[in-house]
Amino acid sequence: MPRSCPASLLRRFTQVLLVVLACLLAAPAAGAVQQPTVLVTRIDGTITPVVADHLEEGLRTAEREGHAALLVEMDTPGGLLKSTREIVQDFLGSPVPVIVFVTPSGARAASAGVYLAMSAHVAAMAPGTHIGAGTPVTGQGEEASEKVVNDAVTFAVSIAEQRGRNTDFARDMVREGTAISDQEAVRMDVVDLVASSRQALLSEVDGRKVVVGPAGEQHEVVLRTAGAQVVEHELGFFGGVRQLLASPELAFVFLSIGTLAVIYELASPGMGLGGVIGAILLVLGFVALSVLPFNVGGLLLLALAAALFVAEVLTPGVGVFAAGGTVCLAFAGVLLFRGELGVDPAVLWPAAVVVGGGSVLAGRLAWRARRAPATTGYEGLLGSEAVVRHADGAIGQVLLDGAWWTVRGHDIPLTEGQHVRVVDRDGLVLIVESAEPRRAQGTEQEE
Repeated sequence: MPRSCPASLLRRFTQVLLVVLACLLAAPAAGAVQQPTVLVTRIDGTITPVVADHLEEGLRTAEREGHAALLVEMDTPGGLLKSTREIVQDFLGSPVPVIVFVTPSGARAASAGVYLAMSAHVAAMAPGTHIGAGTPVTGQGEEASEKVVNDAVTFAVSIAEQRGRNTDFARDMVREGTAISDQEAVRMDVVDLVASSRQALLSEVDGRKVVVGPAGEQHEVVLRTAGAQVVEHELGFFGGVRQLLASPELAFVFLSIGTLAVIYELASPGMGLGGVIGAILLVLGFVALSVLPFNVGGLLLLALAAALFVAEVLTPGVGVFAAGGTVCLAFAGVLLFRGELGVDPAVLWPAAVVVGGGSVLAGRLAWRARRAPATTGYEGLLGSEAVVRHADGAIGQVLLDGAWWTVRGHDIPLTEGQHVRVVDRDGLVLIVESAEPRRAQGTEQEE
């Protein structure tokens, strides 16, 4: 019995040691799990469907990966109302807290950006930023109709009511175009706070209670963001390219110039450079159309304009086809995009005129090319002069365009060194006549 006691004590000591080691090893892992994380993304520039898709993906990622919040750092002049509505709906029904931060100093949340800031669970601004001027405008930069303005007012006020923000400002920033500074925005209950940096913001909002989730499934959560680890949610290379192409002006210019380049290739086919450039521009133009909301009618007018320009190249006349194509192209630019989108007239009319004039020029080039004498093949050899290298009576050989040709004299015998001129062809044999050397002819004329 005494012998078994040390063994029993040794086993117990070993078990206790293993438990302690397991606790020590588990402690860092538990700490890592408890450390909060915040998913951060940035919006610079216009609010487009690309931005709407990116933010929707960010919300799904934040929910799936269990982040404490989605932080959207923003500097925007506005954007598409349709995309803005989609983002606002996602923010209002998000199961993850959304924090919108207008930053850095000098940044703005104008027009569509105001709606995004007001719809967030927490809205913050950096010192020296401003917010407001949410009056909707048309694609030509003019103020929208009263119907559209009233709809925007109702939209802004409903957002402010849901988030407990200043409804008077929401109404005035649409109707009057009101814009205010960061400090004034806090005093007027438009945003929640002013923060000097990202870390300061996360520390300030730590412990704040917000209500998240869609209607009927809402619940209150407490933000745990102090010292949170930041996880970047980037737009990515292809997303950046799509965002860059999400411009009505770029789309219209790419489609117009691409069409013109293809027309020039048809008019004067050569190495294919014009066709390659035109194809690339057309592809980029259609990629832009895939990002932007467009009308089928505008696209059909664009196709009709291209067909008329091609007709001008194939059957050049007084420019009737080119004029019709220019008109179709201009109307296509006006009708191509839906909603508040539109091609700036400063881009629309010059592009239409340039493409129309270019098609007329391409038609003239094609007409001259068809009427010009042939420079290749047998026809290109007519009138060429050469020196007979080998001769045997009326048959000889000459070197023309880097190739040896058999020649036969036209009622004359041939001699080596004789200068001859091609006047006809008989199968693969060239018919030649005597020709004086050009230098000798010039000397005789001078004498």
